[in-house]
Amino acid sequence: MIKVGLSSWKEHAKTVGGDTLGRYSSHFPIVESESSFYAVQPTRNYQKWVDETPPDFGFVIKAYQGMTGHLRGNNPFENATAMFDAFLASIVPLLQAGKLKMVLFQYPPWFDCTRQNVDALRYTKEKMGDLPVALEFRHQSWFVAGMRERTLQFMEREGWIHSICDEPQAGVGSVPTVLHPTHPDLTLVRMHGRNVSGWTSQGRERDEWREVRYLYRYNGEELAEWKENLRALEKSTQEVCVIFNNNSGRDAGPNGKELMRLLGIEYRGEAPGQLHLFD
Repeated sequence: MIKVGLSSWKEHAKTVGGDTLGRYSSHFPIVESESSFYAVQPTRNYQKWVDETPPDFGFVIKAYQGMTGHLRGNNPFENATAMFDAFLASIVPLLQAGKLKMVLFQYPPWFDCTRQNVDALRYTKEKMGDLPVALEFRHQSWFVAGMRERTLQFMEREGWIHSICDEPQAGVGSVPTVLHPTHPDLTLVRMHGRNVSGWTSQGRERDEWREVRYLYRYNGEELAEWKENLRALEKSTQEVCVIFNNNSGRDAGPNGKELMRLLGIEYRGEAPGQLHLFD
């Protein structure tokens, strides 16, 4: 099974017919939320999202930045245990509703392949218990010759879902597309675009980096190539979740719709308020 979604429901209002999660969920069956990356969200936020989406809708939730080494400045939590406990408590509504696809641990470009960082991954996996967790690297050292197979074997052994990336090949701070599922149930594919010059640029202002990095629209040939990639991945994993993150120019929505068309996927979700009419 292949499911396609976007990395935000708010940034694509013009392409999916509304800026609310309920409207979004009538077009795509999954979404990635990164608000949890910037702060551990109140439980009420997740409950609201549960209530606004159809029963079979799924969320990819980004891990809090303090859990992946992105945090700069003071950590608002007393220690790592308190931080993980707060995050796990916050997502309970998604778990109870069966709407948590996975928690995505996307590590920074400076998180390279070292013994210390391997130990950090083991610590994180232990803290997350049996929850579905996806792992995405941003440092090339994990997939260089001589390390690629060892990295994939480690992920399989430890139970990590592979977050496969389509992104610019722009040096050590980017990773190649490695079409290898590491979990029998789930595989994540994140489409970051192929804007090579924008990948390493921080923009004119610090807060403009995202607008530069993810400004890219996949063409028909590139999407057709991914259609074949996804069909191949399906043979080794039960479900493939594809997230378009090329959202700077509102390209993610149209690209997601076009990929669904190429794959022959028809999806029309209904908001929970409409479902009771047919009970």
